Amino acid sequence: MSTGVDVGDGPLVLGIESSCDETGVGIVRGNRLLANEVASSVEQHVRFGGVVPEVASRAHLEALIPTLRRACEAADVDLAEVDAIAVTAGPGLMGALVVGLAAAKALAVALDKPLYGVNHLVGHVAVDLLEHGPLPADCAALLVSGGHTSLLRVGDITGDITELGATIDDAAGEAYDKVARLLGLSYPGGPVIDRLAAEGDPTAIRFPRGLTAGKDLVKHRFDYSFSGLKTSVSRWVETRRLEGKDVPVADVAASFQEAVADVLTAKALDACEYLGADTILLGGGVAANSRLRGLLEERATAAGVTLRRPRPGLCTDNGAMIAVLGAAVVTAGRAPSSLEIGADSGMPVTTVVA
Repeated sequence: MSTGVDVGDGPLVLGIESSCDETGVGIVRGNRLLANEVASSVEQHVRFGGVVPEVASRAHLEALIPTLRRACEAADVDLAEVDAIAVTAGPGLMGALVVGLAAAKALAVALDKPLYGVNHLVGHVAVDLLEHGPLPADCAALLVSGGHTSLLRVGDITGDITELGATIDDAAGEAYDKVARLLGLSYPGGPVIDRLAAEGDPTAIRFPRGLTAGKDLVKHRFDYSFSGLKTSVSRWVETRRLEGKDVPVADVAASFQEAVADVLTAKALDACEYLGADTILLGGGVAANSRLRGLLEERATAAGVTLRRPRPGLCTDNGAMIAVLGAAVVTAGRAPSSLEIGADSGMPVTTVVA
């Protein structure tokens, strides 16, 4: 079956993502996106107020084959035509990762194709290659997702990544979910708070900006902390209720979101100055947040820094980001992974290929 694309346009790579609650299968030709199919199990987790690992794993088992078929149909690609198979090896939920890895290994053996177990977090950076092409050397990246918040120096997307700082407690996405819960809002909290914040006043309540005091910056210049912010919101809401007053939910949402976006972007631009970087990339599920995207653009422009950010649809977990990272490592001549690789729920961001 014809792929319908120029065969000289880079390796044809199939990518499988199953680190959390989205089953993603993507197909790329180099940096060209051919298919990006995603099956989400988020609705199955709503009543629990968060992702249940066992439920997620079972959902991946049910969704993987249908999602794979849809991707092949969308790309007009036969599996025998792919040059390599890339799969998320970590970090993520152990059971969920195992499902994707098992499927990728089976395909690699059946099709006699090389297997690349790649890093989920690096995939969130690499996905921008699909929209804006190769990254400049030594750029900065702000990675913000449900379980991770990190500042990175990206020398080479295929193997030279340094973590400048990370969250020391709650990730930004976790804080959104917890604040949404205490406000009586639905899960997942990020999109709900983002929509509600548009109706509120971001200056109504001055919530704290974690790890931004002088003494904190000495040790945690590029680190993040959102646990204190979450606690501050909780106490403010509780006090309001004890006083018999209505809680201005939209104002709380807007003020909380402003605090998150403020500290994320301030430290990101500080990292650019520290590195001498003139480009910063925004990635991860929370990168779809409207205030974060807008404020980072404002501050990057003021600092003379180019902001690269994938469209919101590519920010959340998907197979395309794994496929394009796989294509990059294939092109760079990186050795394939062993068929004996296991899932690594705590894989460090500096490990690009397992």
